[in-house]
Amino acid sequence: MPKLDRIIESALYVDDLGRARKFYTDVLQLKPILEADPLCAFDIGGDNVLLLFRRGGSLEPKVLPEPGLPNGEIPPHDGSGRLHVCFAVSEDQLTEWETHLNAHDIPIEGRTNWARGGRSIYFRDPDEHLLELMTPGNWPTY
Repeated sequence: MPKLDRIIESALYVDDLGRARKFYTDVLQLKPILEADPLCAFDIGGDNVLLLFRRGGSLEPKVLPEPGLPNGEIPPHDGSGRLHVCFAVSEDQLTEWETHLNAHDIPIEGRTNWARGGRSIYFRDPDEHLLELMTPGNWPTY
């Protein structure tokens, strides 16, 4: 049976792509690797990609090629509601992240000390998505 190796991309859908891009760039200090309305893609730790799509901006199939892109078709997709993404951080960085979020007036909505080890803090982006920063120890894989 074939197996899955890992998740490469995760997507969030946002109302204002510019506002979301600014939050993820300024507050989370992520680097955009692709900006092409209706999406902005960010590198996460060199292994993963976070995609931000303008809500409603990908309801039609995207037929390629476009200049500089390969041939193919991306089926329509979209999302609504308050979604969740968790980012890995080292134990020694969690307090620094709390200070950084506080400096940007981002309230911490929750804290968890996991039974297996590891800690998490929770906060929201401008579209009310729940973001989590987790230290190692919670999952068998992390």
